Amino acid sequence: MRLLPFDYAVRNLGRSPLRLALSVLGGALVVLLVIVAGGFVRGMDGALRATGHQHNVLVMGVGSEESVERSEISAATASLIEASVSGIRTRAGVAYVSPEVHVMLPVRAGPAGERHGNAFLRGVTPAATLVHGDVSLIEGRLPRAGADEVIVGRMAATTIGVRQIDLAVGAQLRIDNRPWTVVGRFTAPGSVLDGEIWAPLADVMTATRRETISCVVLTLDPEQAEFEDIAAFALMRPDLKLAAMPEREYYRQLSAFFAPIRAVAWVTASLIAVGGLFGGLNTMYAAFASRVRELGTLQSLGFRRGAIVVSLVQESSLATAAGALAACAAGVLALDGVGVRFSAGAFALVVDATVVLIGLGSGVALGLVGALPPAWRCLRMPIPTALKSV
Repeated sequence: MRLLPFDYAVRNLGRSPLRLALSVLGGALVVLLVIVAGGFVRGMDGALRATGHQHNVLVMGVGSEESVERSEISAATASLIEASVSGIRTRAGVAYVSPEVHVMLPVRAGPAGERHGNAFLRGVTPAATLVHGDVSLIEGRLPRAGADEVIVGRMAATTIGVRQIDLAVGAQLRIDNRPWTVVGRFTAPGSVLDGEIWAPLADVMTATRRETISCVVLTLDPEQAEFEDIAAFALMRPDLKLAAMPEREYYRQLSAFFAPIRAVAWVTASLIAVGGLFGGLNTMYAAFASRVRELGTLQSLGFRRGAIVVSLVQESSLATAAGALAACAAGVLALDGVGVRFSAGAFALVVDATVVLIGLGSGVALGLVGALPPAWRCLRMPIPTALKSV
């Protein structure tokens, strides 16, 4: 089958600059939505799966395995585990055992406290910097106990819904109607810890009027202990009502819990893409219908209908591919790393090579599928009738 020259399709794109602009813009908007959905899914899933150390174990209350915020265990549990279980990692005589309180509290920020939202507050001791090795202080210092001081994650402003300047070092916050001072900022790249606020454990327990802690996070020395050792300790102390779980397993289950939200993001993007496809069908039909005489002339010159369809598909695919490239560039430059708030904290959109490939593929598919039905409908007309059309 003899095909039409490729430059014929390229030249036809410039015959109607307005139609070309609308095709490129429509394709770009659809692809951009697909990229946003892909970045959302990749970012949330990656943040939850990246949180936690492979040798960390969470010890929490029985029945709270799905949400550590609901857990309550004795404040003495950390010292009991440290004294009873051998094989816990140590550094300079300090055990990697971190008693913690996890709680979601309302936070007010800004000069007059006019901006507010909910924040994930983690009450910790200095040992938290050992068990959470991916956390690093990037500004200021660690908070002192008894001084109502906090350090904030790099994405805590996104979690709360305030400006970054409202959480700068030296800023004043009101957490549950109690004033706190920001004395440092930390980062935990790629994990949900990046959106948290940390404060001394004793201060958080005082502010929340509780005598129990939420959990104990500990790090095992893989050469000396295994997870089963912690699980056995929990079983041998039924009076403490403890449950043990690998930290990564906890966040993996949390990721599974949010799977329906990720599915909704893809479904929404798909529905918008289908809407864009039908809009493209109308545009392509109007464009091809005005060229019926041209298409009939090409057939009378010996070009088969299949060759003409290929040329029309090339036109449509070039336009939508240009829009897809523009959308991918906008996604990489403007969307990659943008913070998104959700109930477990915050995460950053991830526009990586996989998301870009999905965006480009959807753009090319949009051009291909959007051109075939109107092209075939216009070419079904008999050649004499097509040559007489206006």
